[in-house]
Amino acid sequence: METKTEHKHGHVHEEHVHVPAGNSEHIGHIGHLHSHTHDPDEIKAITNRLAKAAGHLEAVKRMVEDGRDCSEVLVQLAAVKAAINNAGKEILKEHISHCMVEAVQSGDMAAVEELNHAIDQFMK
Repeated sequence: METKTEHKHGHVHEEHVHVPAGNSEHIGHIGHLHSHTHDPDEIKAITNRLAKAAGHLEAVKRMVEDGRDCSEVLVQLAAVKAAINNAGKEILKEHISHCMVEAVQSGDMAAVEELNHAIDQFMK
């Protein structure tokens, strides 16, 4: 039996603020709320990717503290950046598959603006 987790998105001008963990709402930049669902298996996979990237980054920090070769550190930092970018790609896919489909079906075109803004921020 598949269960879905419900989240609500809200939007407020200029600022993007997340509600503390455990709450399924976040505030974006426009001022409108919509509900959506996520596949728990996908969310688990994404959080696992992020945990792995965080652990890898800690290992890179230790490399620096231990005075490891700068070239080795840079290669490992590149791997961490790739892991974070891949996690971002999976979040984007999940967002488009669930949040955006539901938002567009409900006529919430502000969600498209929010997604474009988020992509711009992620790609900086």
